[in-house]
Formats: sequence, structure tokens, C-alpha cells
Amino acid sequence: MKAWRRGFTACLAVVMVLVLAACNTNNGEGGSNDGKKVIGMSFPAADHGWLGAIISNAEDEAKAQGVEYVITTADDPNKQTNDIEDLISKKVDAIVMLPIETDAMTPVAAKVKKADIPLIIVDREINSDDFTALIKGDNKGIGLGAGDYLADVLGGKGNIVEIIGVPASVTTMRSEGFKEAIGKHPDMKIIASQAGDFQKEKSLTVMQNILQANPQIDAVYTHDDEMALGVLQAIKEANRTDIQVVTGAGGNKEVYKLIQEGSGLMKATFEYSPLMVKAAVKTAVDIVNGKEPAEKVITLDAKRVTKDNVGEMYDENANY
Repeated sequence: MKAWRRGFTACLAVVMVLVLAACNTNNGEGGSNDGKKVIGMSFPAADHGWLGAIISNAEDEAKAQGVEYVITTADDPNKQTNDIEDLISKKVDAIVMLPIETDAMTPVAAKVKKADIPLIIVDREINSDDFTALIKGDNKGIGLGAGDYLADVLGGKGNIVEIIGVPASVTTMRSEGFKEAIGKHPDMKIIASQAGDFQKEKSLTVMQNILQANPQIDAVYTHDDEMALGVLQAIKEANRTDIQVVTGAGGNKEVYKLIQEGSGLMKATFEYSPLMVKAAVKTAVDIVNGKEPAEKVITLDAKRVTKDNVGEMYDENANY
């Protein structure tokens, strides 16, 4: 009887292991026992509020679409490349990628294409067309809009500081657009352009150094709202009164609130919503279900947000 019980217990343990394995529906093995599609998603680590919202929004949309999903995050391009290669080996049905860096993440896109897996890129671009769809904001439009706005506020003259992002397509285009707009005004000069890497703390430190080196600054253009918050802190701590306006991009609700209050230097930002990743996930699901996107590249408008319209945009319960 005891031997029979031991045998029964062992069989029961095996059955339980098999049941648990079958119930693990989020394993990213390129399909599941219930036939649902599996979407692999690769993002930079959430060391920034905007990226945190990207990850949350991506997960929300995958759940809403009723698909299984695997989300990976990386601190550097090597880790992200390894993550993508792992998703390829697992034979996921599609991959959504927000590249950490443009140049570094271009080669792995070719591997995804070779594996015949649809690749949907969101936000930052790569240096090839090895993707199925690209969903991005109008980054050059952000730079152009910010330059035109500052020219209006400053009357076409003044010293401008530019705080840029990481080495990626968004940074290049936001800077190109801004320089193009400022170039129309001979009396406007970009006296410093330094990287804040989309980080509030780094931008604070960078701006502190710029303030010490430049006794007259009229405006600061930042590529990102969190960098703008770091810049504002540096200006406040330095008790500088020469700076008239700071602009950002991204749609951070804290920045929206500052604009709405209308009492400080934060007077304008440009919409670059992390909700764009929802469109990327939905596009991935459509593609694996046989529906091709109407356009390979979708560019979302860079809407200017000022005190006049911020009330339409501000949501205190937003993810970002």
C-alpha cells in the first residue's frame, strides 16, 4: 500500500507540473496552447517617466487586444540586442521595438527581417528600412515649432541654450529642426548645446555648468520635458533672472501643470505622447492577423501646448 501511495504521489506531481506549464500563458514561446498570438516587446529601461508610460501603455494595449506578450527592458544596446535575439529564438509572432540608440540597434533589425518576423518600431528610428511599420512623432516638427515659438517670444533676438537627448534619430531631428528655425533669425544664437540624455538629474547638472559659463541666457530649448524640469531646477537654484522662457517636449503632466499655472518660465511644450506605443502594439496584432498597415511610416503631429490649450491636454491621472 505504501509503494502504491508513493507511485500515486509521484504521478500526481508530474500531472501538476504539466498543468502549471500549460497555464503559463505568458512564456513567449511563439504561440500558446490556446492559440493566441505572442507579441514580443523590447524597450529601454524605465529610467524616465516617458519610458515608464511607454511600457505601461504597451502592456495595457496587449491586454486589450487579447494577445499574449513578452516585455523586455534594457539599459544598453548590447542588452537590447540580446533581448531581441532571444525573442527571435522563441519565434514570437511579431516584435515591437523602441531602439535605445539608432546606429547600435540597426543590425538586429536585419536579423528580425531574416527570421521573417514582423518588426514594428516605435519612436526612435533605425538606419535602414528593415521594419514592417514605424510609428513616430514629428521630431523635426518639435524643433521647428520650438524655434519659431522662441523667436516670437524673444522678438527674434537672444542667446539660446539647447539641451539635447541621447544619440538617436529623435535627437538628431529635434536639433536639426530647431537650428533650421533659429537660422532664420540672425540675432538669435545657440550659445550652448549639451546632452542631458533625457534625464532630469543629468540635465540639472549640465545646466548648472552652462549657467556658470554664460552670464546672459534668454531662453532654453530642451528636447524633453523631464530635462526641462532639471533645467528649471538649476535656474531656480542659481537665482537667475535673465532667462525668459523654457520649452520642452513629451507631454509630462507635471510640465502641463506648470504651463497651466502660467507663473514660471515653463511656457510651452510639444506633444509627444507615450500613447503612440498603443498604436504600435495594435499594428503588430493587425499584422499577425493578416491585416497590413495602410502606411509603413506613420508620423504623429507635434502639437504645441501653451497656456491657451493646456487645459485640453492635462490629465492628473495620466501615466505620464
